[in-house]
Amino acid sequence: MTVPISTETARHYNWGTACDGWHLLAQPHLSVIQERVPPGQREVMHHHATSYQFFYILRGDATIVIGGECTALREGEGLEVPPGTRHQFRNDSDGDVLFLVISAPPSHGDRVVTEETSTPGANP
Repeated sequence: MTVPISTETARHYNWGTACDGWHLLAQPHLSVIQERVPPGQREVMHHHATSYQFFYILRGDATIVIGGECTALREGEGLEVPPGTRHQFRNDSDGDVLFLVISAPPSHGDRVVTEETSTPGANP
């Protein structure tokens, strides 16, 4: 029997100081995670050795920094991040950002934090 998955039933985890994640799909070849990032929060600058990622904004406005360039994403927009590409997800807005991050293969255990943990103009 196929059972629907939601944030009510998915495995939940916290990251950063106030962010949430829900593993909607955790397979050896594919990961789908829904995350919530409150205003002013961000992840550290990093890259993945083998994982392709796709960020898709469900609600709110986000910024993704790729190679020192900031790209604004609004609700209904997405962006691919190829393996080896330094990036950082940020919420510079005044409301929560809710988004999907789809990784193939899964990115957990594949993350390499770079020495640079922020970008000029980034929130502290």
